[in-house]
Amino acid sequence: GGIVSLIVSSAFDHAFDAPTYEVDPVGSTVPQADYVWRIVLMFGAIPALLTYYWRMKMPETARYTALVARNTKQAAADMSKVLQVDIIAEEEAKSNPSSSNPDSFGLFSREFARRHGLHLFGTATTWFLLDIAYYSSNLFQKDIYSAIGWIPAAETMNAIHEVFTVSRAQTLIALCGTVPGYWFTVAFIDYLGRFFIQLMGFIFMTVFMFALAIPYDHWRHRDNRIGFLIMYSLTMFFANFGPNATTFVVPAEIFPARLRSTCHGISAASGKAGAIVGAFGFLYAAQSTDPKKTDAGYPPGIGVRNSLLMLGGVNFFGIVFTLLIPESKGKSLEELSREDEEQNGGGATEMTVANSGRTVPV
Repeated sequence: GGIVSLIVSSAFDHAFDAPTYEVDPVGSTVPQADYVWRIVLMFGAIPALLTYYWRMKMPETARYTALVARNTKQAAADMSKVLQVDIIAEEEAKSNPSSSNPDSFGLFSREFARRHGLHLFGTATTWFLLDIAYYSSNLFQKDIYSAIGWIPAAETMNAIHEVFTVSRAQTLIALCGTVPGYWFTVAFIDYLGRFFIQLMGFIFMTVFMFALAIPYDHWRHRDNRIGFLIMYSLTMFFANFGPNATTFVVPAEIFPARLRSTCHGISAASGKAGAIVGAFGFLYAAQSTDPKKTDAGYPPGIGVRNSLLMLGGVNFFGIVFTLLIPESKGKSLEELSREDEEQNGGGATEMTVANSGRTVPV
């Protein structure tokens, strides 16, 4: 996304020369600048279109087909196609309705509350808190960079050049912190575990947010800007080598198959609510306490320093609510959701891998 913004804004900046805002407030935004954000936004549709065909060819998960749709033959056929081995569905065992019925308890039942209520509360609250901190930090990087003087003041640039300057700064932070953080998660999630990575991420995000906010005036001095940017990059690094990855992964693993997507959706919706709070809240909160220094049309806020302190507090509560989430490393989905307990009374449906003798319980 940053690279697309850099390419588009650079091309328009060279093609349409414009004065800075302080020289000509109206002329600093050439009419063609309106195409820049539209082109950047439209490029976002390309990855979605590229995935559409392959997503339509992707079969439903075998667990859902076998356990919820109760179609073991289709589940075996889908697994055979994906794994490229011959899998044969064995005859279904006689099930005891009271113990193995896939609808034995629902989302709003006492049984679900007993088994997974705290888990759902944990996944929803941690995703909510993470997105408050993560979206506000990402969406308003330019305000933070301007406050410490890393990028020039907006009035010293024209509109298109400002897009280029902000995109360059955000892309550097992404390359130094965000992207490596994701790949560290890919490399270590099955060694360190989801719980550990999420807890560690929230802890370091809390530490770095407070370390940026408490001595904020120190970081604003020109000689200390690099240190600020390094710590800010580390905050982004541990957001992604931490809760920004695990809050998505964990809800997809710990709930029963028939409720998994619903619980994941509830958790994700909580996250998007947090994104709204972070986006709009930080937009107003980060405004200067001096009415003369606020952005046009905004009332005075609490300032960047106090906003960073608030985000540090949000991350601290993320640590607390992470303690409600179980570790899923090294466990099957049936163990995590305790679906194996439901199947013990009547036996599980099994599939056999042809020519190997291996049976795969579903």
